[in-house]
Amino acid sequence: MGLTIAPLPVPRSGAALRAAVLEAVVLAGHMLLYPSGVREERRAARTSGTGGQMPPVLLLHGFTDNRSVFVLLRRALGAGGRRRVETYNYSPFTVDLRATARHLARRVEELCERSGQERVDLVGHSLGGLVGRYYVQRLGGDARVRTLVTLGTPHGGTRVAPFMDAHPLVRQMRPDSPVMAELRAPAPGCRTRCVAFWSAYDALMAPTGTARIEHPDLDAVNVEVTGIGHLALPVHPAVITAVRRALDGPVRDAGAGAEGGAGASTGPARKLPSTGTGGEGMVV
Repeated sequence: MGLTIAPLPVPRSGAALRAAVLEAVVLAGHMLLYPSGVREERRAARTSGTGGQMPPVLLLHGFTDNRSVFVLLRRALGAGGRRRVETYNYSPFTVDLRATARHLARRVEELCERSGQERVDLVGHSLGGLVGRYYVQRLGGDARVRTLVTLGTPHGGTRVAPFMDAHPLVRQMRPDSPVMAELRAPAPGCRTRCVAFWSAYDALMAPTGTARIEHPDLDAVNVEVTGIGHLALPVHPAVITAVRRALDGPVRDAGAGAEGGAGASTGPARKLPSTGTGGEGMVV
């Protein structure tokens, strides 16, 4: 049961090839942009009052990445000046997800103070989504975070690239790590709603469904993205549209009106109506 945004049917082999080609194109473009995102961005000045604006959005990049991955998403979310959008570059030398989440907590408090808002929205790609979730679920961040959107985040841990286990952060993303055990622990009363975008073509998620949030205490919707790989998640127009909708209003509207990439099934805390598609989801 859920919500789907999908292109015209394509044989799985053809869709996989298309996803791989798109990943290569995105990687090439991102390598060109990467140097521009190494330095921390200049933070906007403090504003007086909320001004009726929507909660500000803080974007969290993935492992070995930086804020340059969010060039298109940031522009779309900030269009029309309806919300303040900022990025958070955590240190490339960080070796502990928990420590990064504590730094994020301070960054969120500072953003709330400057924006005059009581709550913020977080959007995290890959590891950035885990940092955001740890803050929300284990450090009391649900008092500050209205919505957490994750893109290709290994919520259940990933077994990909075992040769990378020498890096402490990679070990923390393994299914049997202490960090994953903490995230599986009860989280009663968590006030943050979560939207997790995942793809069957995400080569960094092993198993594929690990990018879904499956936790009985979390208000979560899992949005399946079709024909899109890991690197393309933050830049694909359909995903960007769906993320914007998720932050604009009810989660059930996250995928409405977009084409070319996303679909959703709900987690146990939220149920979307079935539309007779054999239990696979609502097609729009």
